[in-house]
Amino acid sequence: MQTNDTEPKSAKRPAGRRGRPSKGSRNGDTAETILDMAEDLFSKHGFHGVTIREVAREAGVDTALLHYYFGTKKGLFDAVFLRRADVLNRDRLEALDRYEAEKGDQMTAEGVIDAFIGPVLEWQAKGGPGWKHYCALVSQVNATPVWGGETMTRYFDPVIRRMLALMRKVMPAAREEDLYWAYQFLSGALTLTMGETGRLDRLSEGLCRSGDLDTARREMACFAAAGFRAVCKQG
Repeated sequence: MQTNDTEPKSAKRPAGRRGRPSKGSRNGDTAETILDMAEDLFSKHGFHGVTIREVAREAGVDTALLHYYFGTKKGLFDAVFLRRADVLNRDRLEALDRYEAEKGDQMTAEGVIDAFIGPVLEWQAKGGPGWKHYCALVSQVNATPVWGGETMTRYFDPVIRRMLALMRKVMPAAREEDLYWAYQFLSGALTLTMGETGRLDRLSEGLCRSGDLDTARREMACFAAAGFRAVCKQG
């Protein structure tokens, strides 16, 4: 996975026809630079707080090039969202499959939840600035009422359904509606943690840090598993 976190944050506009990359230009590098800049800006200001012109200026390219690669601002936003969603979905599905294969009938709610949230928090902690920006963006989108739910559905539902399938095996007596409510609360905890807002730091007067993702992962799995059991009337 190429994140371009260490690549230059500017690129010369390709020579040739306005808005189109010339033959021999490093098209992939230019597109990745645009995505990096858009990801940074969207994570800080939201979808409506960013213009195509601002992204082009930060990327050091002509606005016509953004339209050539991505069409509209929504097309650019979708490309930003998809780029790392593919990586997260792959890693989470692999983690869930691996956990089921290793534990079989001995699976626990804690283990399923850890396999589900672990890859996200690992990328956020170790993937560099780009992943920090992306996780902050996901946190925003999950709390956006107009189109956030549709965006999250489009990119993340398959891995969520896989996680819930394992929870049904762990809690076979659980009602379907209870499983979905419990997931709703887990989703809120996860995406708030992904935002790293610093609220926890101020509230605890420095006792806890929102950027302490190792502790967040451990505590969230414990907290959410207890919530699943309580909501689903298990134990």
